[in-house]
Amino acid sequence: MTTAPAVKPRPQATLTVLRTERLSKNMVRVIAGGPGFAAFAPNTFTDMYVKIHFLRPDVSYREPVDVFALRNYMHREDWPATRTYTIRWVNPAKGELAIDFVVHGDEGLAGPWAAAARPGDRLIISGPGGAYRPNPDADWYLMAGDESALPAIAAAVESLPTSAVGHVFLEVDGDADVQSIAAPEAVEISWLLRSGAPAGTGTLIVDALEQTIWRPGLVDVFAHGERGYMKALRDVLFVRHGLERSQVSLSGYWASGRNEDGFQAEKKQPVGQIL
Repeated sequence: MTTAPAVKPRPQATLTVLRTERLSKNMVRVIAGGPGFAAFAPNTFTDMYVKIHFLRPDVSYREPVDVFALRNYMHREDWPATRTYTIRWVNPAKGELAIDFVVHGDEGLAGPWAAAARPGDRLIISGPGGAYRPNPDADWYLMAGDESALPAIAAAVESLPTSAVGHVFLEVDGDADVQSIAAPEAVEISWLLRSGAPAGTGTLIVDALEQTIWRPGLVDVFAHGERGYMKALRDVLFVRHGLERSQVSLSGYWASGRNEDGFQAEKKQPVGQIL
């Protein structure tokens, strides 16, 4: 039997799916709440993320399910599968939160679950974590990412003051994946369309940042998405423009050719290091 490592687990909240919304061709929003929302304590980060714990359908779990306690008496292969997702928004007054999922048919675990989710379904999360909020002292903002980073970027953009200035680059498959984001008037959003090319195989984000007009003053950068993209941006941000590490939030959310478990396992290896 394998037990959990000796680390303090993040708080668990067992929520109930309230409704779902189809945001675009390939993205579904799940809104959850219910009595379990009282156990969720949001933080102030715009990249606020949680672990979603998916119970394995062929395994029986003690009720109420405690996803960390069960590690003390269940074999590792029976533990719930976990995936990391950004909270798009939280409404404490209504006791609701929203998580956006990229959906590509039956591919993956979380996407098909979200596409099939119905009111009353259980959603077990732990967290939240987070590390970024827009720097209020910045003169302008630069944000970039693919679909995996779209919720975090949208949340960051919508948190900016109306006087904010900046440029946002979002890579999606096509026009049917473009979403409405409530951006300040002087924050320009550019949608980069792959037009059927597989995600993570092109250079759209890198090319866009290489060609963008660099504004004067202090820039605050948030660039997250496919790992190879993020590595390629290091030269643009740190070599060409000489930015300090404190100005940049740069991270890989996934890696082309890797499943979630493989990607997570590589995070502490040289291949998985971004900064």
